[in-house]
Amino acid sequence: MSPRVLVVDDDPDVREMLVQALTFSGFDVTDAPDAGAALAVLGSDGTDVVLLDVMMPGLDGFDLVQLVRRREPDLPVLFLSGRDAVDDRVRGLRLGADDYVTKPFSTVEVVARIEAVLRRRTAPGPPPDADDGVLRCADLLLDPAHHRVERGGAPVALSPTEFRLLALLLEHRGRVVSKGQILDQVWGYGFGGETNVVERFVSNLRRKVDDGHPALIRTVRGFGYAVRAPEA
Repeated sequence: MSPRVLVVDDDPDVREMLVQALTFSGFDVTDAPDAGAALAVLGSDGTDVVLLDVMMPGLDGFDLVQLVRRREPDLPVLFLSGRDAVDDRVRGLRLGADDYVTKPFSTVEVVARIEAVLRRRTAPGPPPDADDGVLRCADLLLDPAHHRVERGGAPVALSPTEFRLLALLLEHRGRVVSKGQILDQVWGYGFGGETNVVERFVSNLRRKVDDGHPALIRTVRGFGYAVRAPEA
């Protein structure tokens, strides 16, 4: 079956352009003009990825992505927005988006970003850390089979990209993973976006995983990042 894409944008010209381009590229596309229509679609079909405009009347994209994350925490979401300030991009990623594409954009780029997100979603998980396949460091637990993360026994909600990033760091726990390795293995070799996306997602992970706990996610300046247990 073709991957199902939901395009949410209040501009009918943008929706028509994206529907045509994505359909031509082999996707099964549904479109919605606002948050209410988008939620109705998400409640009735098995959408694989959402393209979401930020600036919409009523509930905007930032509001909608939070509702989507509560209902479908594993569903990939890509923002399409004319708001290209760093604060807007950071906010979108922190709210759970897997990518943020600024307008004006190339439909070829949008297709490539969708394909990269879907590859990350369907790629095999990291090799087992133990017989049960669970990856651990101190009181942090990541279960690839059940897409579950816990810190100190409490669940931690992560977006699909955040989950893959944490899994990569835990797979190499105690060792430094370079920014290039992270881009290659989490975003894919064809990633053409901003390289500082790694810093933003690591910052998100720290906020969600380390907040209120001893820090496990470390920055090794000039080299990369590592997950290490606190020193005794």
